[in-house]
Amino acid sequence: MSSLTFDTHKFIKRLTEAGMPLGQAEVLAEEQTKLIDERLATKDDLKMMELRLTMKMGALIAAGIGIVATVTKLLN
Repeated sequence: MSSLTFDTHKFIKRLTEAGMPLGQAEVLAEEQTKLIDERLATKDDLKMMELRLTMKMGALIAAGIGIVATVTKLLN
């Protein structure tokens, strides 16, 4: 998965300027980075998902055509 841009330095700076202790701000920034990397889908993730869904849809259409052709042949 490709990584999103998250400016941890700026994030920590804003938190410490708001009164949060530096150690807590660093831990929070680290956890936010993990959350972003693990939970959010990137454009590349969505493109891969689209490709997989397109391939599955093609397979389902091909199978459906095969089933219809077989049933048609059996009924004639």
